[in-house]
Amino acid sequence: MFETYEDMVTIDDVCQMLNIGKNNAYRLLKEGKLHAFKIGRIWKISRQSVIEYVNHNTRLY
Repeated sequence: MFETYEDMVTIDDVCQMLNIGKNNAYRLLKEGKLHAFKIGRIWKISRQSVIEYVNHNTRLY
């Protein structure tokens, strides 16, 4: 699903991947729902963390 992205993604990538805005992406980071770290002012999020977030929050109806 997210194979076209690098192993480490940015906030903008997360927004594209999850089809959300930056405010929601930063909220996910603040709440610890996405595992990430900062280099200076730049957030780095592992692609695997995004995949795990999607898998964890996918519900079967």
